[in-house]
Amino acid sequence: MEEIKRKGARSTKDIPREILDQLNRGEIETANLVEWLAVDQKVLLGNLLVQQQRSIYLAPVLTKIDQLKKQTVTSLNQAIGIGLFEQAMENNDREFLAIMANHPADLVRCWATYTIGKNENLHITEMLDQIEPFAADTHFGVREICWMAVRPRIAANLLQSIEILARWTANRDENIRRFASEATRPRGVWCEHIEPLKQNPELGLPIVERLRSDNTKYVQDSVGNWLNDASKTKASFVLQLCERWKKENDTRETSYIIKKALRTVNKL
Repeated sequence: MEEIKRKGARSTKDIPREILDQLNRGEIETANLVEWLAVDQKVLLGNLLVQQQRSIYLAPVLTKIDQLKKQTVTSLNQAIGIGLFEQAMENNDREFLAIMANHPADLVRCWATYTIGKNENLHITEMLDQIEPFAADTHFGVREICWMAVRPRIAANLLQSIEILARWTANRDENIRRFASEATRPRGVWCEHIEPLKQNPELGLPIVERLRSDNTKYVQDSVGNWLNDASKTKASFVLQLCERWKKENDTRETSYIIKKALRTVNKL
């Protein structure tokens, strides 16, 4: 998959009509958050199903969308992804799941992540194996949605997930390393909290310890946010950990993480 080269418009009204039409037909990726939010996911869904000769799936998925209390970009992502997964399973249509996972449109690949997170037949190891390519996706939207799609299963299988994700921290790909941290944040963003990690953040040490001197800001920000989450319930744990890190790893990278980790504590 080629990297996104377009910069994209700065506001929805500035998106050229031909670009928006291409996005809604699933022909190109969104170039930035403005475009990502501007795509009409229901139109994209209809176009996808017509293109793939699976229009029979449309009505049941639209019904699922109509049942949403609030339609946001993330709730639509989830409803469409789960709806398509259910239709594919009912029709023994694994070919369609593969089409989604490899589709040129980033939002279709976002939907595909929920077909993994929703598949309860997958063992936690299989689920994480299948989500890993999405964690490494070149598109920011897919990387953000993929951890949200599997986070409930991670929380339900926390210790085993941490054991697996701890190994991801050694991956060459910064996106995969970042997933290990972001997917296990005690509080996270736009998602349910993981209560055991709020109350016992030391459970996450196999992940954050190995990332404390990561050389990329993308990962550093996630680790700092992970610890800042933890500090809101277990400030003493984070303070002690950061103090130890200062003594053991007096590097610019670790110092940056510590500063982000302590931003809530320092306001008290």
